[in-house]
Amino acid sequence: MPADPELVDLLARFGQSHVLRFWDELDAQGRERLTSQLTRLDLGRLAELIDRLVLSRAIETDEHAIDPSRVGPVEVCRLPQTDAERVARRRAADRGEAALASGEVAAVLVAGGQGTRLGFDGPKGTYPIGPVSGASLFQIHAEKLLALSRRHGRAIPLYIMTSPENHEATASFFERHGNFGLEHVRLFVQGQMPAVDSKTGKLLLAGKDRLAMSPDGHGGTIAALASPGEEGKPSCLEEMRERGIRTIYYFQVDNPLAQICDPAYLGLHLIADAEISFKVVEKQRPDEKVGVVVEVDGRARVIEYSDLPAELAERREPDGRLQLWAGSIAIHCFDREFLERLASGGGKLPFHRALKKVPYVGEDGHLVSPSEPNAVKFETFIFDALPLARRWSIVETDRATEFEPLKNATGADSPASVRQRLSDLYGDWLEQAGAKVLRRGDGSVPFGIEISPLLALEAADLKGKIEPGLVVDRPLYLGPTGSS
Repeated sequence: MPADPELVDLLARFGQSHVLRFWDELDAQGRERLTSQLTRLDLGRLAELIDRLVLSRAIETDEHAIDPSRVGPVEVCRLPQTDAERVARRRAADRGEAALASGEVAAVLVAGGQGTRLGFDGPKGTYPIGPVSGASLFQIHAEKLLALSRRHGRAIPLYIMTSPENHEATASFFERHGNFGLEHVRLFVQGQMPAVDSKTGKLLLAGKDRLAMSPDGHGGTIAALASPGEEGKPSCLEEMRERGIRTIYYFQVDNPLAQICDPAYLGLHLIADAEISFKVVEKQRPDEKVGVVVEVDGRARVIEYSDLPAELAERREPDGRLQLWAGSIAIHCFDREFLERLASGGGKLPFHRALKKVPYVGEDGHLVSPSEPNAVKFETFIFDALPLARRWSIVETDRATEFEPLKNATGADSPASVRQRLSDLYGDWLEQAGAKVLRRGDGSVPFGIEISPLLALEAADLKGKIEPGLVVDRPLYLGPTGSS
């Protein structure tokens, strides 16, 4: 059976007819799979992206060119240093707690990644990172939400963005663990974009019956939240509106220190009547690989570390501190109506190119595994929503207590460094509660310490929950029913 003539004509118009070269070899199922993929593509939009990000001689150069004279530091609500600032932060926390108690807050967890870089076969969220218990990233995040829900008397709904690659495994994991006790968990799938040849802009085939596809970046969260649910269910954003959700708390799966639905941060976001808020930490060095929040021509925006000119990255204040220091850690608050406006066409996030190695089926029908980057993937970034907002707030947090992402198998941002940071943090909490904790000469804890969020979300929660005079000189796990 020949391919649909309209589809054939459309592909020819955009110079992509080659994707049907194996049509006669496909069975009915393979033809249906390829046709379904192709008909979902917006080939006109794709052609524009190929012209701009693949074939243009000014690839990315003009797009990311930055005039240093237009860039300056953004206004940030710094960590409180004075009694007056601490009182203001407490008042902000009261506002955030009121929002949680009224059921106006939902959490969105971005968890589309696999544990490949960690040498782990499965969704990254299922990686066992608890220093003593081996609790997964998902369990740690879920228990924080459950503890907050119990504290404020209202369930905080959790929305998890998966990828086509890990959706079923993630759904099964949460089902096996009874959603970790959470009342409302909904998974939704991230969108995809086709990969194209980096020299010609031609669509690549991952198989004779399917395109080479890749996730559309964390900026795809907005479109995915707005996409209709399965079996006629409303979109996630529609469901949030029906539930009375006003504020969406966004975070990524790889950071177990994230203070999910932090009341003070929520409160500052609400007090500012912001459409979007960013948590930031002070960069440790000019070349640290975090995006930096800056002000350009009076508007806040993020410059990726790879696009930040050395002149700007190294610019310093008279006291020697970095001028552009506000490193983004991918923790945001969004006004729900703002995301609805963007999703309905009120602002488009720009696509960026990523040059990658992508296996593909060659003209002879055999799979080619390139040794060098051969393809362009198209991605959007959630932080590009910042300059589209009418009002925003940028809030500093303490790196030591809230930022230690799990990214690499060894070295920095690895399981070892994350477990060490968690153990050191929990050791600090125990000492504040009156315990004595054995330390190395550099102040780090020489063994695993873990405190379940169901027992304590912060140091103050341990008051009266540990034995007086407790000495911690070996691995310790404190859960809701005690220690081990």
